[in-house]
Parts: sequence; C-alpha cells; structure tokens
Amino acid sequence: MSENPLLLHWFLPTGGDGRDPGGVTSVQGRTGAATRRPADIPYLAQVARAAEQAGFHSLLTPVGLGCADPWILTSALAQHTDRIGFLVAFRAGLAAPTLIAQQADAFRRFANGRLGLNLVTGGDPAEQRSYGDHLEHDARYARTDEVMTVLRDLLDGKQVNHHGTHLRIEGARLTDPATRHHVPLYFGGASAAAEDVSARRADVQLLWGEPPAAVGARVSRLRERARAAGRTLRFGLRLHVISRDSAAEAWSEADRILAGLDPEAVRASQERFATMDSVGQARMTALHGGVTDAARLTVSPNLWAGIGLVREGAGTALVGSHDEVAARLAEYRALGIDEFILSGYPHLEEAFRVGEEVAPRLRALTGTAVST
Repeated sequence: MSENPLLLHWFLPTGGDGRDPGGVTSVQGRTGAATRRPADIPYLAQVARAAEQAGFHSLLTPVGLGCADPWILTSALAQHTDRIGFLVAFRAGLAAPTLIAQQADAFRRFANGRLGLNLVTGGDPAEQRSYGDHLEHDARYARTDEVMTVLRDLLDGKQVNHHGTHLRIEGARLTDPATRHHVPLYFGGASAAAEDVSARRADVQLLWGEPPAAVGARVSRLRERARAAGRTLRFGLRLHVISRDSAAEAWSEADRILAGLDPEAVRASQERFATMDSVGQARMTALHGGVTDAARLTVSPNLWAGIGLVREGAGTALVGSHDEVAARLAEYRALGIDEFILSGYPHLEEAFRVGEEVAPRLRALTGTAVST
C-alpha cells in the first residue's frame, strides 16, 4: 500500500458528451449518442463545477485533432471554478518547451496554481503527420525526454541552455516565475522507450486500466527504473466507471452500451487502432481483440473492456456496485497506485455519483484521506 496521499481526478469530455462512449482524439465520426451534449463552455463548466463539488482534485483534458485545444478551454473553465485543478494535456514536441513553460507559468499565476501538465508523445503516426511531425516512435520519446528536461528547469526558475539531438535552446528563462506553485509533470507510455523517459523525468506515471497483475508488474518495474535513476515516482491509473446501487444495475448499463455500439464504428475504430505504433494501445486492444462477445469483455473481476471497442486510449471500465468498484480501486491502491483519473457517461451526472458513492467507500477501505 502506498503511503502517498490518494488523489481522485475527473475527465473533461472535450469532444462532446452523452450516455455512450465514442472517440476522444480521433478525427473519425462520432455517433450522435456520444455527442448529444456539445462540448461548449456552458456544458463543460457544469461538468467542472460538478467535479469540484463532488470533491475531485483536478480535471484531465485530452489533446488531439478531435477535441478542443486544452489551453484555451481550461483557461476559460478556470474562471467558472474556484478550487479544482486542471491537468492540461499537450503534445510534446509540437511547440517549443519555452513557449509551453510561458503558457504554464501564466496559467498557474492566473488560476492560483491549479495546474498539472500531461505530456503526450503521441501514438498515432497518421495524426502526428497531420501535425507535421514525421519522427518515428522511439525518436518521438527521445524528443519528449528533452522537452521534459527543459520544461522542468524553466518552471523551477532556472536558466536553460540545452543542446540536444532534437532541441537547441539558448538563454531561456521565465521572467519572475511563479515558483511557489509546483507544476507536476504527468506522463504515460507502455513501451521501453516511454518507461525510460518516465523513470528519469516524470512526477507521475500514468497507466491504463489493465488487470491488477499487469498493473502491479508495471508499477514494480517502473519503481525499480526510477530508483536506479535516483528518483521516486507516483503512479496514476486511468479508468472509466459504471457504478450503481447494485451490481445488476451496473451490468445492465454495460449491456446497454454494448448493444448500442455501431458495428461499423467498431470495425473502423479497430482498423485505425491497428495502424498505431502505441504499445499501450496494443495492450488495450489485446484485452478484447476487437470482439463484441459479451462473455470475452470481462477481463478480470469487475473490469470490462467494452469501451475500448470504439474509444482509443483508456478502454476499460470498472463495472459493479459502489462497494465492488471501491473494492477494486482499493486493490489497485494496494499495488501502488496513488492517483485515479476516472470518468463515466455522461460525465456530468457520473461525477456526482462517483464522488458521492464510490469515493467515501474507497476512503474507508484504504484508511487514507482522498485529497481534494
């Protein structure tokens, strides 16, 4: 069991929201049921305030061609909230780290420090090329390593002179940086190249929801890599949640979602995922194999892989009663998970449900404060 404080985060559906899952960063079409609620400021402000009231620590924003720009969106939403933080995702290497540091420094000034950064290297070569990025997989992670090095030093108030393979920066420094607010760097990736970067540079390593044995193995391996680098890591787990008063109600909702998936959307999504060079995406896909057979989608107790049939990235959900979902989260906590980034459909109502029903049970099971 980790001794670190436990943090619960929520997700901002910046590509639209509804009762059913859909793509997040992809440019493929989304079903009407997944985008019945448009991703405008009035609706997303409701989600943000609901998550704040329900006690979540911060809100994760996705990044990619299929969703609103995270910096502009979160800057607007910060004006509609008081306490909740923003975990802003950005694609490493598509903008100079000096510029990213300036944006982050301005955000933490004007939002009273409510900022974390989620560096995304990118696992879809086609989408990367649409941004003008033609680097291969391991080279992208090598560049991310340099971006994180420069960004950390700048945000900590240091002057940076960096001559690397991918970046050449001379005499960079923030003017009067707001160093009283530390900005944690969140980072994900399941390949060996990604884990090497995380061990050296990240504050929090993000994982997707695999069965506990797989998560435990990755936590142990990454912890050792970080220790060899003279560092310690926190670990976060990204999961969807279908939690109800009874297990029967929860599984009935999962069955409804599965029955409503458009076979053509499933086919197109799986075809696109197969072209990616993301090891994490391959691991998610392997859990369900693109098969819509309900019997094959429960990959460990209460862990359901159905969402990954149409959604890239995190594709698993904990399904069950509030007690069961809290128990599974507590099991992950015992494996070393310090933070959970959760979501549910629709994100407005489910923020209240998870915050009011699951979080108190998790707190009781772990005997640790759920930090807000």
